[in-house]
Order: sequence, then structure tokens, then C-alpha cells
Amino acid sequence: MSSTLADRYGAPAPWRRRAVIATSVVVAAAFLGWLGWTTWEHANPPVESSLVSFHVEGEHAVTAEVEVRLRDDSVKAQCLLRAYAEDHTVVGELSFAPDPGADQPLQETIRTERVATSVQMVGCTTPGAPRPN
Repeated sequence: MSSTLADRYGAPAPWRRRAVIATSVVVAAAFLGWLGWTTWEHANPPVESSLVSFHVEGEHAVTAEVEVRLRDDSVKAQCLLRAYAEDHTVVGELSFAPDPGADQPLQETIRTERVATSVQMVGCTTPGAPRPN
């Protein structure tokens, strides 16, 4: 019966199976290479930041201590701090560019509209990494 089907519809080309396997191997290798590169890039961002502490200086100012770690001195980062009032409204923001050679933690003063009760380190971005870290 199978010989009748091959006579009627033709037998598959012998090179087709090897071509499908070779193509599958190339596509899988490319995907694994991309996955490895993406994992490495996201695990080692050009800049990392964290809020160490903050101190309310008065009705119109709060000082935040932040740590900013740059991958190397050539990284140009922009960092954002936000101050919040008791009712969770934003009462002040500060955008700053950290100096690569500065002593850590950095002390930054945020001017506020009224008394701040908390500070958030939104994060730092670079031209090649727009997501805050």
C-alpha cells in the first residue's frame, strides 16, 4: 500500500529532512545566543542606585542619601528622586547627574512644596538604558 502512495504522490526528497534539521539547529543556536546576551545585559546594567536614608530638613527641604554605582567612569547617568507628603502626593523632585568619582553615599537635597514624609529613589538611566535601575 505504501508503495502505491509513493508512486501516486511521489516520495519526499532525501535532502529535505537534513535541511529541516540544519535549519532548526541554526535557529535554536541563534535563540540561545540572544537569550544569553539578553540575560547578561540585564544582569549587569551600566548604573545601579539605591536609597540609603533620608532626613526631613524642614517644611521645604529633605536630604536623601543615595548610592549610585556606575559600571565605569565613562557612563553618563541621570538619576531621579521623589519626595512624597503624608497624603502620598508628590511634593518635590530632583534630577541629578552623579559624579563618577564622588564619595558614596551621595547627599542630595530635594526642595519641597510642603513637608515630605517619604522619599523614593526612582532610579538612574543612561542614554542606552532608559529603564531606571
